Amino acid sequence: METHGSLVEAQSGVPSPSLQNPLPSPESHMDIKGYKWVRWRVWLCRLVAVLSLGALLLIFHWRPRLAVLARCTSCPLALADILLLRDSMGQQNVVVVLKVEMEEGSLDLIGEVENTESRDTVLLYKEKKTYLRYYVFEGLRYIWLDKKGTFCLVSVLNEDWTCNHLHDLQKGLSPLEQGFWRSVYGQNLIDVPVKSAVKLLFEEVLNPFYVFQVFSILLWMCDDYYYYATCIFIISVCSICISLYAMRKQTITLHNMALLITDVTVRRNSGVEERVSSVELVPGDCLVIPPEGLQLPCDAALLSGECLANESMLTGECVPVLKTPLPTGKERYSSDTQHRHTLYCGTQVIQAKGGVLAGEGAIAVVTGTGFFTAKGSLISSILHPQPINFRFYQDAIKFLIILGCFALIGTIYSGVVLSRSKSTSVSQLVIRILDIITIVVPPALPAALSSGIFYAQRRLKKQGIFCISPPRINLCGKVSLFCFDKTGTLTEDGLDVLGVVEAQHSGFSELVPEPRFLSPGPMLSGLACCHTVALLAGRPIGDSLEVKMIESTSWKLEEPEGDGRRLDSEFGGHRVLAVMRPSTQQLHPDDAASSEPIAIVRRFPFSSALQRMSVVTVTPGGHQAVAFIKGAPEMVTSLCLQETVPVQFSSQLQNFSSDGFRVLALGYKPLDGKTDLTTIERAAVEKDMQFLGLLVMKNMVKPESAKVINTLKVARLRTVMVTGDNILTAVSVAKSCGMVGSGDRVIFVHATPHIAESMPTLRFQLGDGESAASQDSVDPNEILYQGGSDHHLAINGVSFAALCDHFPEYLPKVLMRATVFARMAPDQKTQLVKELQKLDYRVGMCGDGANDCGALRAADAGISLSEAEASVASPFTSKTNNISCVPLLIREGRCSLVTSFSVFRYMALYSLIQFCSVLILYTLKTNLGDLQFLFFDLPLVTFLALVMSLGGPSDELHPCRPPASLLTLPVLSSLLIQICLIILGQAAPVLIVTSMDWFIPVNTTLPLKTRLPNMEDTTVFALSGFQYIIMAVVVTQGYPHKKPIYRNVVFFCILVLLLALMTWLVIYPAHFCIQILQLYNFSDMDFKMLLVALAALNFLLCFLVEALIDQGALNLLRCKRPSKKQYKRLDLLLHNSPSWPPLNQALRSTQCSVISLR
Repeated sequence: METHGSLVEAQSGVPSPSLQNPLPSPESHMDIKGYKWVRWRVWLCRLVAVLSLGALLLIFHWRPRLAVLARCTSCPLALADILLLRDSMGQQNVVVVLKVEMEEGSLDLIGEVENTESRDTVLLYKEKKTYLRYYVFEGLRYIWLDKKGTFCLVSVLNEDWTCNHLHDLQKGLSPLEQGFWRSVYGQNLIDVPVKSAVKLLFEEVLNPFYVFQVFSILLWMCDDYYYYATCIFIISVCSICISLYAMRKQTITLHNMALLITDVTVRRNSGVEERVSSVELVPGDCLVIPPEGLQLPCDAALLSGECLANESMLTGECVPVLKTPLPTGKERYSSDTQHRHTLYCGTQVIQAKGGVLAGEGAIAVVTGTGFFTAKGSLISSILHPQPINFRFYQDAIKFLIILGCFALIGTIYSGVVLSRSKSTSVSQLVIRILDIITIVVPPALPAALSSGIFYAQRRLKKQGIFCISPPRINLCGKVSLFCFDKTGTLTEDGLDVLGVVEAQHSGFSELVPEPRFLSPGPMLSGLACCHTVALLAGRPIGDSLEVKMIESTSWKLEEPEGDGRRLDSEFGGHRVLAVMRPSTQQLHPDDAASSEPIAIVRRFPFSSALQRMSVVTVTPGGHQAVAFIKGAPEMVTSLCLQETVPVQFSSQLQNFSSDGFRVLALGYKPLDGKTDLTTIERAAVEKDMQFLGLLVMKNMVKPESAKVINTLKVARLRTVMVTGDNILTAVSVAKSCGMVGSGDRVIFVHATPHIAESMPTLRFQLGDGESAASQDSVDPNEILYQGGSDHHLAINGVSFAALCDHFPEYLPKVLMRATVFARMAPDQKTQLVKELQKLDYRVGMCGDGANDCGALRAADAGISLSEAEASVASPFTSKTNNISCVPLLIREGRCSLVTSFSVFRYMALYSLIQFCSVLILYTLKTNLGDLQFLFFDLPLVTFLALVMSLGGPSDELHPCRPPASLLTLPVLSSLLIQICLIILGQAAPVLIVTSMDWFIPVNTTLPLKTRLPNMEDTTVFALSGFQYIIMAVVVTQGYPHKKPIYRNVVFFCILVLLLALMTWLVIYPAHFCIQILQLYNFSDMDFKMLLVALAALNFLLCFLVEALIDQGALNLLRCKRPSKKQYKRLDLLLHNSPSWPPLNQALRSTQCSVISLR
């Protein structure tokens, strides 16, 4: 009998290039096992929980899987009450199967009849009623489908919707259908639960750390450490309250951002429109969008009319996007290929028009609700982030285990020593042994570790960089490669028109700098009409390139007003979307055509995948219909009649692109008068076009770009450009900003996919102006490698796709040497980031947030340049509109990582100092006093640990990156040597004091608490107090990633103050301090000065050892082993292969030997 299976995560489409896929990816595949309650087991667990005073429930709270195994028995999924889920990361979750009663036979609507009958050798019951069985995990609803024999995402029910199907849904759902589907899909809510303060407190207190704190406090109370226990209790309560306040505040903020409930208008199948709450919406509902727009409470496909939408909340891109109606067709609806026809949940529709009979508003069909929307997916990624695979966090746990081993040794030692004392009772012996364990785990460790990140986040915010994922700040410190988008990131946002070159029979015309001076004709009309610019309050809104293009023609944009009938009648009854009218200065009486306005009646918006857009236009009266196309030159020419493309096209394009200009091509085609313009498909429009010419735009490199790239190169951080622009333009910009040096050569990678006529090929060709003649006369490898000049690979999206599909053995090597990735689609940018991460790079990504959202979220450190204060488009958002934020973020990341490293080491050394003090005093039959513990833990250690994180980052990026591992030879060696110096520093003065003539030993006949003050305790107190301060100085050097210690004014002042305080307590303590701290007042001033001198010597030795280790004194002891990072190993192998890449050779996937990484 099958009791487990695989969770089927059916997807309703490929993710939008600008928004995260609202459904889980195949990588989030989960295994699922079913369990059923066993009554006697449940009652037995309850009994054991009572007898264990709740300890069993505490274990179940920490390990829910054990609770399931103890109370339930394995069963088929069809009968399960409880499910145990295990995701690809190995994390296990427990969910409860829920039921909702349905009408008999109603589940036939989804093709599955739900019942609980299991066809097995054992006769099982069958429920009389029909139930829909489901569970909810991370906000997503999974329903049981009997025919599939497993739980599936509820979106499986609409994953096969086609464009025609969506258009059929314009008539609306009946109330009965709507109610049924609401039971299936659930409410349309992105509900972030806000837990009550009591529940949060309960969960926080049950955290293992705080449970340990409670145990420690009770132990200290039993040992009569009342003052110390009370203070730690107060600190813990304050820490819990601050944590709960911050957690609840963050949850409320996210709840308010996620929750959207509004009234919307839906159309029923009866034709009646009614107002309903957005909570009741289900996929398939026909949504009527008012002219003034609304904030979308769901994902919807736009079927009729046009909408201007602001998607800044999701993408960080503040420029509104024009959404056009979804074309009809049999293809499956996908938010990837139809993202320009999709309205996303959480975005603001600014205006809607042309969708109803009155010409106002728009019609859309709901395609996703709740967490199955783009916004829901982003909220879910915040609520349930993927575990960060960072070595520092992993080593921290192992380091604590090492400290636990020290505690075990100390426990055994203290047990042996104390058991020899006849005055020590069994209860005191147990308390003393357990007390050693509480010393090893510092009570302030969590707060101290998070302080560095907190201060770094605060400094970033002051610099205009906002962070929604604080743990990623430390990751920024290990970034080894940074990817940059081009347009709007490395270059200016706006483009200026350089001019236009028209195609003629003899070739291209001269460059016309002012397109408005073009002769009336298709080229001028195409420039004026081929766009998706809209008017908002009379001002053109849209892509800056298209706005500049329209302005260069001096034509005026006009949009329908009211019902739009006036413009419709003017242009032959066609439904007019917009009208372009020539400027009055351009009217030529001799040429009537030049004075005619042109109406846009169909738009096929730009698609990154298609690399083009097109429009259908008509002249007044609707007498002539013309289609225009605009897009990437290579794409447009492939759709044009080849006889209309000048033979100089390639050379002309290369000339403009090599100079760094943005080049677009235009084409047109007269349409047959009998063509139905309302139903014509895009494929029919965008073929057999006539080539018109090239539009050349200037896109200047931002002045900050070259400086930042040079800063990163000096810091040995690799930089890569990832753009959707032409490859030659991208190479030119890469040279302008310094990614490609002036003396470096560029090699173009050309990969072709497998087609019927030929096999896949891979070719490397030398570019950068090297003529074919020079390459033929001289060995190209000699041209490339003579003089040892650097070379860079450049590849476009088509070749990248072919390389991934057909030449995976060459992909790592190309990634190692490629600097320019051009014509990359949004999903390819994301794929590139993930492929680089597979080579063990820590990848950063900087973009404008529009087409880069997937890559920004996939990167270890994604930063979006956006005017929005914070968006869910990426972990970091910068209000500075240039890449100067990148080195700042890396410096803060390095500073935060070094700080976390220092704080962790300090807290570990603090534990070991106190550990040594207690073991030495146990040996001498005494111990530290209550207020002595309190003095060390609060004024000294806690304050120092918190303020040492205040130190800011260095002003420059250093070529070396900070270490992220705590378990390296320098760290462990430093720890071992410092422990020896600590023991020596405490043992030496004890030996000295016991050798003095005036020494008075401890009176062991008294109870332990009454043996204070004594000489041994005071001596150890004095030296250990200095050691806490010494170690704070030793571990916070931080060079070269942090500012010098004296620049951290607060920390430096507290160091001086505490040093003066300890010196005062040793040399000339006040009478009240002696009484409170239970110190022995030595009368020998020479001995007091000797204690201070020993502390100074201890400091010099510790500081010298740490400095030598930092300078690499232990490198001689380290065996030279190849790096574990794949990119370093591959770089070394490629460095030893100077003939790679082979130039001008057609490579097959098995032709050349593959460099192995193993």
